Amino acid sequence: MKVRQVKLREIHKSASSAGKPSFCSVVWDQQGFHSVTASSSDASIAVHNALISSCPPKLLRNHRDGVTALAMSPNATCLASGSVDHSVKLYKFPSGDFETNITRFTLPIRALAFNKSGTLLAAAGDDEGIKLINTVDGTISKVLKVHKGPVTGLGFDPQSEYMASIDSTGTVIYWELQSGSILHTLKAVAPNSGLDLSVLNVLSWSPDGRLLAVPGVRNDVVLYDKDTAEKLFTLRGEHTQPICALAWSPNGKYLATSSLDKQVLIWDVDRKQDIGRHKFDERITSLAWKPIDNVLAVIDCMGRYGVWEAVIPSSMKSPTEDVPNQSNNGLLLFDEDEVEGQESSTSGSLSDLGEDTYEELKPLSRKRLSKQSDALKELDEDDNDDFSLSPKVESHKKARRHHNESTDNGNEGIRSRLPSARSKIQEAFQPGATPVQPGKRRFLCYNMLGAITTIEYEGYSHIEIDFHDTSRGPRVPSMTDHFGFTMASLNENGSVFANPSKGEKNMSTLMYRPFTSWANNSEWSMRLEGEEVKVVALGTTWVAAVTSLNFIRIFTVGGLQTHVLSLDGPVVTASGFKDELAIVTHASDCLPSNEQVLEFRVLNMTNSSQPLRGRLPLTPGSSLTWFGFSEEGKLSSCDSKGVLRVFTSEYGGSWFPLFSACKDKKPDENYWVVGLNARQLFCIVCKSPDLYPQVVPKPVLTLLNFSIPLASSDLGAEALENAFILNNMHLIEIQKQIEEMDAAGLDTSSLDDEAFKLETGQDQCILRLIGSCCHGDKLERATELVKHLSLEKSVRGAIKIVTSLKLPNLAERFNSILEERLLTENKPLQTTFPNSSSTEKSRLSGNDIPLPAPKLSAPMFLKKARTQEAIVGTEKTQEKQTPAVNDLEQSKTTERESAAAEVNNAAGDMNKDRPSKPFLKRTNSQDIEKDEVDKVKAHRPSNPFKKSVK
Repeated sequence: MKVRQVKLREIHKSASSAGKPSFCSVVWDQQGFHSVTASSSDASIAVHNALISSCPPKLLRNHRDGVTALAMSPNATCLASGSVDHSVKLYKFPSGDFETNITRFTLPIRALAFNKSGTLLAAAGDDEGIKLINTVDGTISKVLKVHKGPVTGLGFDPQSEYMASIDSTGTVIYWELQSGSILHTLKAVAPNSGLDLSVLNVLSWSPDGRLLAVPGVRNDVVLYDKDTAEKLFTLRGEHTQPICALAWSPNGKYLATSSLDKQVLIWDVDRKQDIGRHKFDERITSLAWKPIDNVLAVIDCMGRYGVWEAVIPSSMKSPTEDVPNQSNNGLLLFDEDEVEGQESSTSGSLSDLGEDTYEELKPLSRKRLSKQSDALKELDEDDNDDFSLSPKVESHKKARRHHNESTDNGNEGIRSRLPSARSKIQEAFQPGATPVQPGKRRFLCYNMLGAITTIEYEGYSHIEIDFHDTSRGPRVPSMTDHFGFTMASLNENGSVFANPSKGEKNMSTLMYRPFTSWANNSEWSMRLEGEEVKVVALGTTWVAAVTSLNFIRIFTVGGLQTHVLSLDGPVVTASGFKDELAIVTHASDCLPSNEQVLEFRVLNMTNSSQPLRGRLPLTPGSSLTWFGFSEEGKLSSCDSKGVLRVFTSEYGGSWFPLFSACKDKKPDENYWVVGLNARQLFCIVCKSPDLYPQVVPKPVLTLLNFSIPLASSDLGAEALENAFILNNMHLIEIQKQIEEMDAAGLDTSSLDDEAFKLETGQDQCILRLIGSCCHGDKLERATELVKHLSLEKSVRGAIKIVTSLKLPNLAERFNSILEERLLTENKPLQTTFPNSSSTEKSRLSGNDIPLPAPKLSAPMFLKKARTQEAIVGTEKTQEKQTPAVNDLEQSKTTERESAAAEVNNAAGDMNKDRPSKPFLKRTNSQDIEKDEVDKVKAHRPSNPFKKSVK
């Protein structure tokens, strides 16, 4: 059985410095956008954003003592919490705004649960009673007192017909909700947890409501029938101590269990056997399956929280497949208008609510009472004055028939008041910025040039700007920030800062600070009324800010406002490079599969044009984490799944995946992207669960070679295929540059040399691929590869390789291809060129040889020569063709060793050392690879691939 690694990080402090164990809880919302954690040793509740995991959790600090229980309403509009301070509180969700103290006990709370519609909240604790609370008006409908010990677990069945409860003595009781009567009592069927408050007995209904899972007394799980409470079967495996936590998968096929032995087991319920296991350092006190993914959230008794991904192997049925169809009848407990219009004082101090005097409840607002009382009237079939705990118990067939009739009659009922099930769109973010961390320095900007950091101190912030290479940028003095800037952008000329709006008196501010200027007061700032800056970007001569009103505000570096443009969707991020501004916006709401729909556009500030626009691809289930330009100006993006894409003009404009972290990174590592150049990705490696770097200690930049997400090769030559594709991309780009420079009448000599070096390296890669194909008996593929060779010497080398491997038929084919190319190349060389000063370009592949991908066949970039010299060279070539071919046939056995040595040398040339200072600019490509160029020059191609000069 494979043991999976799960990293935990401390979210809640354990009781006292001695690290006393605590009972910690975790729950998910219905859409899987947020998880919520709490600890009996911490008075705060942590709300984690699952879409942007790099964001620190939002803390709710309304309890005065440790939080012992959490419950989420079915439609995820309300969060309930119980505490050692004896109170049960309700919060709006996901905003986290405090709503009310719904009830109070005389002793600490231990368990909470919502019913299916969210109209009932069950609460229980050490005083042995269970309160059923009407969440609409805050009244207590019933108090159930039968248990003889603290009630530690509660659960409504999915049909809201029954409720089950369990206490610390191991007794389980079935309750009938309509009457509040006891249906079944199962005494001492679960372990006796005694006085250890960090261990609580729990129970859990299966998603289809047929089974009730309860910890057994033999370190097992016992499954009981819903209607008869009959013991059906047990799950017994490798747990050596009692079970303390349970969680069903969304489809009910799997069950996760945690034990005092610090193990978590995953069970296939149908097969009645465990299929996965993980050993933790401490006891896991709570488990929760993510409703929409193969993910399990866990939290241990020391307050450390983590996420176990890919719990179920991909070869087995997904835990989210075939989820029981249960229409959500949940009430919208807090309507959206009320949440948005709520003043910050609603989450105010405890004294405002009479908490210090232990007053009972704060009445709910009349607005909410009136709306939701109307909703309850539609649910109440008998139209009684008293609140009904649940619809009358009826057979499943009758209930289903009643539901169908209601649907056919067009009766929307309570569903008309349900919140929209749309996924939450991604928030705007600044590339290279890290989240706010109280008391710690963080990055406002980190890019290939330098970094801007800030730390808050006594009401203001201290900002520092540092360049990676001090020789490239001026020394910038630190700055005192009185505005509270949260985002910044940096280039060689200056920096721009912005902060969000903090009320009418603290408007959003945009400030530009140049590094050098002939004027004394060149720094400027703009304040925005009624809107706030979401993202900033910087170019050579311009500054841009994208605001909450979907405006692009463009300024000159001197502060002149030149343009205000409107976007057709909320901004996600933006980046600048020289005279180009790239912006990402939301094209629409999220898809039903929770995928973001993003659009990008590139604006040219010099000629006021929009050269590019289109959809931005993302890996399914991911979000955008970085967006910007490469050092060469290529538009690039990276998503939360670690896929780096670069925009290319091929195929009418496409995004090419250059790197995929899933194949290269270690399980305990995360890559935080900084930038890229033509060959490598620049990133900071963060140890899990951290997703972004800390300012101190200074992060170390790591260079990673591009790794295209290729399919597993049947030759095992993915590295060579990766290099083959990358080299072709670079050759195409250089060819395009040469054509543009040639059309403009510029000298292309330097690019010709660079192209020749690339062709040489590509031929070496192809030769190694041909060798792999021969060893793998893929001779047809080898024939395709030889057609991509650019140099005559390389084709002859391929012939030597296949000859040494005793493949005469393949060697004959290669000879035929060489002869055809030699003959084909003579035709264009015998013509007279109209313009002798232009760069001559001859291709090895002629019209007589069909190539599978003409663009991938690299062109020959030959030096400039006179027309007469070209003709003379051609005549000499024709005279020497026949002996050249004959010499190849005579060297089949004598050149075997030299062919092998040539392939090995080609392999060695492909491995390059990483630069020690990646931020230092390269002065000249010829200087970097001087030795290699010298080797290549000694083996320049003979006629007819190059013209000879007398």
